Amino acid sequence: MLRKIRLSDAERIRKINIEELGYEVSIDLVNQQIKKLSNDSTHHYFSVYEDEETANTIGYVHAEIYESLYAEPMFNVMALAVDKDHHKKGIGKVLMQALEKEALLRGLTGVRLNSGEVRTEAHKFYEHIGYESNKYQKRFVKFL
Repeated sequence: MLRKIRLSDAERIRKINIEELGYEVSIDLVNQQIKKLSNDSTHHYFSVYEDEETANTIGYVHAEIYESLYAEPMFNVMALAVDKDHHKKGIGKVLMQALEKEALLRGLTGVRLNSGEVRTEAHKFYEHIGYESNKYQKRFVKFL
């Protein structure tokens, strides 16, 4: 079932981020970011998928408002991840459909996302639910 994110989700989300997305971060950072970002529902959207039998968090989506001078406002997916033991059960699709519904409620024009070049299974999933790849680019980052 879908629900809002809670601070108690931090450890499961941390585990999913490590195993599914390759983001090794501390539990302190996950806690800090859940507290901060979930309190800014104007700019951030979270939806958590909870297993009804075990009450475990098994997937989530996080998006933020994407605005620029060259495009209409839309959601930008920051993370979509489902525990590996629950892949191919429609959970990712349910999470993305909830995000799309929220985008429409907010009057946004669409949903955009980036997916790592090597994540070919994720690319197939996004194409399967109606997303198109329209750009190839490199990401540059400088940590300060």
